[in-house]
Amino acid sequence: MTARQTIEAGKAILGIEFGSTRIKAVLIDEDNKPIAQGSHEWENQLVDGLWTYSTEAVWYGLQDCYADLRKDVQRQYDIEIESLAAIGFSAMMHGYMAFNEKQEILVPFRTWRNTNTGQAAAALSELFVYNIPLRWSISHLYQAILDNEEHVSDIKYLTTLAGYVHWQVTGSFVLGVGDASGMIPVDPQTKTYNQEMVDKFDKLVAPKGFSWKLLDILPKSLDAGENAGFLTPEGAKKLDVSGHLKAGIPVCPPEGDAGTGMVATNAVKQRTGNVSAGTSSFSMIVLEKDLSKPYEMIDMVTTPDGSPVAMVHCNNCTSDLNAWVNLFKEYQQLLGVPVDMNEVFGKLYNNALNGDPDCGGLISYNYISGEPVTGLAEGRPLFVRSANDKFNLANFMRAHLYASVGVLKIGNDILFKDEQVKVDRITGHGGLFKTKGVGQRILAAAINSPISVMETAGEGGAWGIALLAGYAVNNTENRSLVDYLEEVVFAGNTGTEIAPTPEDVEGFNTYIEAYKAGLAIEQAAVTAKK
Repeated sequence: MTARQTIEAGKAILGIEFGSTRIKAVLIDEDNKPIAQGSHEWENQLVDGLWTYSTEAVWYGLQDCYADLRKDVQRQYDIEIESLAAIGFSAMMHGYMAFNEKQEILVPFRTWRNTNTGQAAAALSELFVYNIPLRWSISHLYQAILDNEEHVSDIKYLTTLAGYVHWQVTGSFVLGVGDASGMIPVDPQTKTYNQEMVDKFDKLVAPKGFSWKLLDILPKSLDAGENAGFLTPEGAKKLDVSGHLKAGIPVCPPEGDAGTGMVATNAVKQRTGNVSAGTSSFSMIVLEKDLSKPYEMIDMVTTPDGSPVAMVHCNNCTSDLNAWVNLFKEYQQLLGVPVDMNEVFGKLYNNALNGDPDCGGLISYNYISGEPVTGLAEGRPLFVRSANDKFNLANFMRAHLYASVGVLKIGNDILFKDEQVKVDRITGHGGLFKTKGVGQRILAAAINSPISVMETAGEGGAWGIALLAGYAVNNTENRSLVDYLEEVVFAGNTGTEIAPTPEDVEGFNTYIEAYKAGLAIEQAAVTAKK
């Protein structure tokens, strides 16, 4: 079939992912190739000291993104989307969306970016003997209890952003196991919430006398490929305001962006890993066995089919770097030179490779928001140098590229050095890797490991959730998710690999030691500038 015939026959599959700054839709054909795209730009808001997106922004963004996809289909193929083989929704993981019995949101959506849950996360980590990150839903819930927030007694439903959108368009209150593992830990054997931890939590909050127990308010956890419901007539209207899209389309279990990143990079198998580097960054390493002990810097989640994964999540990645690039754009405009942002990024990134391996002593702290891995509750972007450092453009850009993966390196050093975790392949995806070869080389130096990037890296999580939707309806031979990706989707394609050079590794190690020593400067900036 041609792409046009695939869409006309209702055989195309739609994946939509809610990222930090962009909602993206990807339509794929029966060979899992993207055939149309749509997007919508959005930004979180700081409201009453907490990062949020309004539910109105969620639905407007979804509808505008889908409308943009429709336009792309009309432009390319001169047809309407009437039906689809399957749909999948994905979003930023974790956070807190609490609803009453009327399905009304009780407090504004609290995103992964919030770091106000320190007291709760520490208490739960001790109770569970398991690292519970600040951004996990259970941390937000317990912090709200500790803060005596009135809404807690009215909770009937607690879910993530992906779970919320899926629920509202299908009527099914469910989550993919990967996203569920960011609410409260799941048991890899049962692929549902860890019962021992659930019991401990219920006992902990029992004196409060809530009418609910934890499992009463959490979505049902589903394995990849399981039936997660169908698009309702109301859901079809919520997605496509033009009214062309028909109801009844199967919708796969909703997943978090970590899970879709693993799928999009074929990193679901044990001894594989991936690094997503955009507004935030995270690495996911699929483990052969459990770690020897809990680490505050490492989150334990699962793949979309329930295998244990060591995750290093960093709140900050390219936002500060992008802000500096925009400064150079303004200078170019001031000179009256036409601006092509791809060219600006390309020139600056490639020039960074001409810098000293240790950035000539320059250091950047890219902390737009707090950074739990390095113990910073708030962020203050800083650029640090001494009078004797080699201050030139190449070193300046290289220092900011290093900073974008610096915290990631600190976390991964625990896995590779302390825990001796073995990995056969790590794949990079996200905005940092758009300029060919640069982000890849920087990351290879940071974690001292070869890094692969695929041609599909730019498709990201929207493509990943489309693949999971395809797995739910097209897995006619009952393959495991690992085998389906390996044999059907990627068919042996492992992308282009760059290995680290000894000079780059040594230079990055020198940089990161100075970076860690200078964290006191960052802390002082947080304290001084309120």
